[in-house]
Amino acid sequence: MKTYTISEVAKELNLTVYTLRYYDKEGLMPFVERTPSGNRLFKESDLSALKVIECLKATGMPIKEIKNFIDWCSEGDATLQQRYDMFLERRANVEAQMEELRKTMEVIEHKCLYYKTALEAGTEDIHKEDKIEINS
Repeated sequence: MKTYTISEVAKELNLTVYTLRYYDKEGLMPFVERTPSGNRLFKESDLSALKVIECLKATGMPIKEIKNFIDWCSEGDATLQQRYDMFLERRANVEAQMEELRKTMEVIEHKCLYYKTALEAGTEDIHKEDKIEINS
């Protein structure tokens, strides 16, 4: 079975060694084994678990709640409902973030068109009703 050092995992997942040590300290990696000298040894399944941790973090989930998820995983099938509910909540959260980003993109697209046509016309005056007036 192939194992990875903390440096290899950091490089593979585009994380810092410091971040991985922090995750370990916070109890997010109880699955990681150690050598007799104390070095962490990561398996392929550990990388998969870390990818899920990074995914949850990207949704804005606090470390404490990610730790709850890791604990539920350790508890086995008795916590399947909690884990499922948590991912439903995360999905709703991400969908809301995506909707906000879509609205932001609409404004940005509008302003790109605004400035493109103003540049082509050589003046912003063609957009009198949209023009942002700043009086000094």
